[in-house]
This record gives sequence, C-alpha cells and structure tokens, in this order.
Amino acid sequence: MYHKYKNVERVKPSGLELQDHLVGVQRVTKVTKGGRAFGFSAIVVVGDGNGVVGQGLGKSKDVASAIAKAIEDAKKNLVRIPIIKQTLPHEQKGKFGGAKVFLKPASHGTGVIAGGAVRAVLDSVGVHDVLSKSQGSSNPHNVVKATFDALLQLRSASMIAKERGISLEKVFKG
Repeated sequence: MYHKYKNVERVKPSGLELQDHLVGVQRVTKVTKGGRAFGFSAIVVVGDGNGVVGQGLGKSKDVASAIAKAIEDAKKNLVRIPIIKQTLPHEQKGKFGGAKVFLKPASHGTGVIAGGAVRAVLDSVGVHDVLSKSQGSSNPHNVVKATFDALLQLRSASMIAKERGISLEKVFKG
C-alpha cells in the first residue's frame, strides 16, 4: 500500500497502545432476485498519538464485525509519521482520487483545525496544532487516503540530512 513513498517506516503493532477512531460506516445494498442483501463497510484509523498511524477498511453483514475487521486491517498498515513539537515539520498537499487535502503546521495552542475524516487521522497521529483544508471530494475513504498521502510525504530535517549524507547543522545553515 505504501510502496510509492520513499521514507516510509513500517511499524509492528506489538507493544503499542493503539486507539481507534471510527471515520465512517456505510450501509451497502446488493440487490438479488431474492430481494435486497444489506451489508456494512467501516473505515477506521488507529494510532498511538505519538507519530504511529494506520487506516483500514472492514466489510461485513453487521456493523460490529465490520468495525472489528477494519481495526485489524488498520493494525496491519501502521506507519511512522515525523512530528516536531506536536505539529508537522512543513506544509504538504495530498491527493487521492477526487479528494485533495492541504496540511499546514501551526503555532502552539492553535489546535486541530480540520474536518471529520482529516481530524480523525491527525488526532490518531498525535498532531495537536495544525491547519488543514479539504478540497474536492468529501468521500471519507478518499479524504483519509489523501491525508495519508500528505502525511507520508512529510520529511523531518534529520531525514533530509541522512538522505543527503550531511550533518543536521549543514541542512539549516547551507
């Protein structure tokens, strides 16, 4: 799922205290010759509030098992996101399908200025001060994936120094 991003650090769920946020539950209908068959799909974001986050989708005939499947799926897709002083290292745009998300770091005390699906992801990551704007599609599946696209493109100063093979001081002073 995260193969197109360079610096993605995958995380194992063991030993982490993960909290889950339910982003949305949809009732889906399949029409057959015997009538309508109802099912549910749930999208869930899990995170430890300290830079580790994952998202998952679960489908089932009842809501509770759809959510349980989504949580299990999210735990298999955990990644580490760079966070500096409870905000993001730099501003970033993310896109998935018709959804676009813009994330901008904010000063201490600003809070999370974000809509439903973006807020769930940012709360799970552990970002406390951020400005965001969601544009285009409001489909929660695509908004969550667009937010992940933006978060996975973030790079901290130490990551950039390591990539370039130079000291952290030289990154800032040139």
